[in-house]
Amino acid sequence: MSLMHLSFYSAFTLSSLGLAFHRTHLVSALLCLESMMLSMYIALSIWPVENQASSFTPVPILMLAFSACEAGTGLAMLVASTRTHGSDHLHNMNMLQC
Repeated sequence: MSLMHLSFYSAFTLSSLGLAFHRTHLVSALLCLESMMLSMYIALSIWPVENQASSFTPVPILMLAFSACEAGTGLAMLVASTRTHGSDHLHNMNMLQC
């Protein structure tokens, strides 16, 4: 395993551990999700170059588009929850109540 692959795997693992263990604010959860998407984008951008497969070059662009949609949805949820609950603390929100 090269140093580059190790850095991608460790960035994804650290951001998923941050998402799992530091669940106090919605902003921190969104930042962890964005760092996961960034590490996946960089890995998917370098993968076709390493394997010399030109058919997989649009995959990072599609993943980046989905990441932008995820970020927009997350920010909309952040604004909506801040308006209704007064803060972005996750312990104030009960997802079972409507």
